Amino acid sequence: MSRLQTQLTALTTLSPAQLRTEWQRLHKTPAPRVSPDLLLRGIAWRLQEKTLGGLSPATLRELKRLADVDGAEPVAAAAAPTVGTLRPGTTLMRSWGGRSWSVLVAEDGFVFEGRRYASLSQIAREITGAHWSGPRFFGLKGGLKAPKTTFKHG
Repeated sequence: MSRLQTQLTALTTLSPAQLRTEWQRLHKTPAPRVSPDLLLRGIAWRLQEKTLGGLSPATLRELKRLADVDGAEPVAAAAAPTVGTLRPGTTLMRSWGGRSWSVLVAEDGFVFEGRRYASLSQIAREITGAHWSGPRFFGLKGGLKAPKTTFKHG
């Protein structure tokens, strides 16, 4: 096993506090307030970058060019879609409890595990066993209601 592989494997045994310390050591900045999983990924990227090299100069130039188009204002990231903007046929994905869950947007609601639901909140409750905002659970911008439905649960 290479030294890099050994280092990457060892990261998985670190506590969140140890990950923050390792981030500080490698990045020379305080660790951001993110999950331990994201810290681990950022540390792994930095270790690989140091060992294998970073992005090529051409890629760095292209990223800089894209970030500074004619001195224009930076383009904001696309806003999260809202429930009201989802088109039928769209599949929503969410990882929870060690599983991946998917929901199909239908014209008259949502389909989850073969059953129709009027709201994403009902589905989020099915998945978690607790009350959740369905749009928030699935990473959607809140504020809009799902389409009204007249179907029966089956």
